[in-house]
Amino acid sequence: MKTKFRSTLQLLILLLTLPFIIGCGEKSSDVSIIPEPYEFVVNSGQFGINKNTKIIVDSENPKVKAVADYFAEQLNNVSGYSVKITTSSEKNSAKNLIIFTDKHLDSSLGEEGYTLKSDEDKIILTGTPHGLFNGVQTLFQLLPKEIFSSKSVTNIVWSIPSVNIKDTPRFKWRGMHLDVCRHIFPLSFIKKYIDYIAMHKMNTFHWHLTEDQGWRIEIKKYPKLTEIGAWRKGTQVRKTDKDDGVRYGGFYTQDQIREVVKYAEERFVTVVPEIELPGHSVAALTSYPELSCTGGPFEVRTMWGISDDIYCAGNEKTFTFLENVLTEVLELFPSKYIHIGGDEAPKDRWEKCPKCQARIKKEGLKDEHELQSYFIARIEKFINSKGRQIIGWDEILEGGLAPNAAVMSWRGIEGGISAAKQKHNVVMSPTDYCYFDFYEGKPENEPLAIGGFLPLEKVYSYEPIPEELNADEQKYIMGVQANQWTEYIATPELAEYMTLPRLCALAEVAWSPKEKRDLDNFLDKMSVHYGRMYELGINYRWPGLEELNKNNAFINDATVEINSKQKNMEVRYTTDGTEPTQSSLLYTEPFKITETTSLKIREFTPDGQGSPVYESNYVKENPREPLSVITQNKGLNFEYFEFDEQM
Repeated sequence: MKTKFRSTLQLLILLLTLPFIIGCGEKSSDVSIIPEPYEFVVNSGQFGINKNTKIIVDSENPKVKAVADYFAEQLNNVSGYSVKITTSSEKNSAKNLIIFTDKHLDSSLGEEGYTLKSDEDKIILTGTPHGLFNGVQTLFQLLPKEIFSSKSVTNIVWSIPSVNIKDTPRFKWRGMHLDVCRHIFPLSFIKKYIDYIAMHKMNTFHWHLTEDQGWRIEIKKYPKLTEIGAWRKGTQVRKTDKDDGVRYGGFYTQDQIREVVKYAEERFVTVVPEIELPGHSVAALTSYPELSCTGGPFEVRTMWGISDDIYCAGNEKTFTFLENVLTEVLELFPSKYIHIGGDEAPKDRWEKCPKCQARIKKEGLKDEHELQSYFIARIEKFINSKGRQIIGWDEILEGGLAPNAAVMSWRGIEGGISAAKQKHNVVMSPTDYCYFDFYEGKPENEPLAIGGFLPLEKVYSYEPIPEELNADEQKYIMGVQANQWTEYIATPELAEYMTLPRLCALAEVAWSPKEKRDLDNFLDKMSVHYGRMYELGINYRWPGLEELNKNNAFINDATVEINSKQKNMEVRYTTDGTEPTQSSLLYTEPFKITETTSLKIREFTPDGQGSPVYESNYVKENPREPLSVITQNKGLNFEYFEFDEQM
């Protein structure tokens, strides 16, 4: 008799007989700079830092001194030295000098570029204050990874290789976004997030401050925004239609916001606030329901998703309110751009609202899309009158783009193409490459995420300038930004996990020349960069073994093939259930498993830093018994199949 298979059995057998792919790589250079510099040459020799080293500030600009202080503080805290900062009068001394100067600048490098030259006698870092700060990030990466430690480190040789570096960014907008409305984060983490941005030579922090699920910025003229709008009665439970019933919220005071803005300015990061309008405004409407089309009542949303409720475009009180709010926002944030959202604005309420319909008729508008354009243009006119400009999500293109607006293209690249062709500035931020709330690996192996799949390699592959644009149109692409929405990101640790190391890949996309980007080289450098993030205490995601299956069933034997996506790593494993160490079995070639086995795998960097432990259970099945019976008590869920007695 022939064996009877279900269709699913064929798929299962195929999956069980495929090699088990995980990963391993090659040795890399000790010099690892992320993002890759514009020009970079390593020479023979090294510059050693010791207690006699002096830092020379060759400038009259106090901001140059501030950058030197920033470098010296970290160096002294970690090394235990007391390296002194002196004036330019000693700059011609023979040896052991680190010189910060803004003289004889290379104008081709712009405001953010720098040159760094080192030999056995001295280091010379040249640039504007912003350029010098970027140069310091490179200098830190040329030092041992322990420079990133928060405590004093002994028995370290503090030296950097002799190099010639000439560096400047490709794009002027290099941004990271953080949503603090779905989940709010402490001020200390906001500062850390800015540190991660600055460390990778990014320059823009897009702070999403208002939303349906919470209003997070103190507005003194409208206290109900934080008394009422900053709090919700619960939070959606995973991906269900229930909330947990636990009151949740909070906000940042204006003093705290000033503190963040100052902290960012010291690191040459611009904070761009986002005040959502006309949609995503339920928290504001709960506080002031008279600004809506229906008059309420409302509740700050506990569930994710889009609400039909929206600011009333036919009510003059709406514009008075928003202008007063934005006046206080403008006083807090000195950024050129103010983000006004503009995305996912439902038109249902406007279609039924007598005031909105009267506005359409009075202004000679065609429909509700043109009403949204009217709304945005009116807000833009107000912000322009204060010497600023607006940027919004690509929906602000609908109904006609406001005269001076910049566009953030998130629904793919089409919005960015359209805006650039209309000669409007654009920041590219498409979901497929720039949404860091997407899964990084198999969902069953990852924390709950909103959906999608965005591994490190795909972020790195992104090219921000669309092929559809000609040379003149390409000039309107200001840069690139990644977005971190926090529906399912409730803690700083998880925010770090979802952001890093993908931020490292985006930084190189944003900064480095296109021709200098090379994935193998990047992954090679990351084997060193993980050590820096470890020293910083970042809860980053180790991306090497995401293809690992937690549960595997086989009949005769299974082949284990480990292919790490990370370069320059040793892969160690155990088969007895113990945790792998650097003395465990070294993976060198595929091997077979013939009995039920608990396989544990761990990667190690050249300096001994270990990855998380990855575990995979291999269960040997009896082909004469249904899989469901054998695996039922092992916590494994395989669809069963049947064999007849002739199998």
